[in-house]
Amino acid sequence: MSILAELGLLIRLSHSQGIARRYFVVNGFDGALAMLGLNMGFYLSGGVATGIAVSACTGTAIALGMSGLSSGYVSEMAEKKRELRELERAMVTDLEESVHAMAARLVPVLIALVNGVAPFLIAMLVTMPLWLEQAGVSMPIAALHAAILTAFAVIFLMGIWLGRISGTFWLWSALRTVAIAIATCALILLVTA
Repeated sequence: MSILAELGLLIRLSHSQGIARRYFVVNGFDGALAMLGLNMGFYLSGGVATGIAVSACTGTAIALGMSGLSSGYVSEMAEKKRELRELERAMVTDLEESVHAMAARLVPVLIALVNGVAPFLIAMLVTMPLWLEQAGVSMPIAALHAAILTAFAVIFLMGIWLGRISGTFWLWSALRTVAIAIATCALILLVTA
């Protein structure tokens, strides 16, 4: 059995597909909203040098990634150990050498990777216009505006994906997520004004 097939089996055995999907959406959404908040703060303060914005956004993306990675690992490891102990009690046997034990050890690592990679990648995607400006690429609008628009676009796309997952109308789901982004911007305006 190939490594990917074996990992797929462990994920199915531990019923972790939904968990990974939820962590990707939840933490990806965190990454997009965190970057939206940072860039709105930069915009409302009259703008900052692109290098400072890139550094702040990159530092935040790394922190979100590390937070997701570590929190995902410790929480999933605890849950999978508990589930394995309950299964051992129900079966009245030691499962330490079983595929269930292997799943209890490996699935938390996979979930932690999803949990950490999602906010990092999405935050870096939102930050891309700032990186491009810093690299000297000419853009039709200011990089800060482009980063804010990118955050809205990513949030809209995540809403479409959530609509597909839930089987609801994609546009309604996407508009709901955009409404959250608009509410976030309104709160930032309210607090900083």
